Amino acid sequence: MERPLHDIVSLRLCHCRAESAVQGGALHIAVLHYRTCLEAAERREDVQAQQFFASRLGECYDRMGMREKAAGFRAMANPPKL
Repeated sequence: MERPLHDIVSLRLCHCRAESAVQGGALHIAVLHYRTCLEAAERREDVQAQQFFASRLGECYDRMGMREKAAGFRAMANPPKL
């Protein structure tokens, strides 16, 4: 089990690993890293980061053909405006 990301440097490294995995076509690895980033953003209560990582997860799941999962993350990335 990976240790939780407590600092911004660790979060950034995890994000870079996810981006690298996307570029290499290893979407399942990218999803793993983006989920870790999303969880860290949730712990930090950083709404913008949560939306950003949810958006990236939606893109990955779309590319993997997992439309329902992608839609859930896209909804998290673009909440309705009040």
